[in-house]
Amino acid sequence: MANLAAAQPRSDRDEAEHHGDAAEAADAGVEAARMVARARWLLIISGFTTLIAIAAVLAVIGYRVFRAGGSGAAATTEGIVTLPRGARVVATAVAGERIVVTLDIAGATEIRIFDAKTLQETGRIRFATEP
Repeated sequence: MANLAAAQPRSDRDEAEHHGDAAEAADAGVEAARMVARARWLLIISGFTTLIAIAAVLAVIGYRVFRAGGSGAAATTEGIVTLPRGARVVATAVAGERIVVTLDIAGATEIRIFDAKTLQETGRIRFATEP
């Protein structure tokens, strides 16, 4: 079996080509290893960047939730606001932390502004017609 043609190179030239192919294969293996290493670094950098972005989004959400101070929960405030005799409520509105009540008092329009938390009157606007 040692005399088979495929078992041994035929000449020095064939042997040099055989070693050249092995060297090219080794170079290709080294290049492939470099590409894998580069791809690994890119994946690590990409993953790290994604983690930073997720952390930033969660930080902003947390900041806004804690900064709001629980304003999302409905506060229950009870109280009685006295109005002049014969006054009629025309409209109400909520503006920020204020309650705005439009009144009709004997034909004159008046707006009263109350603090939503304490129900204390914070302002009053009277409208009158020119004589």
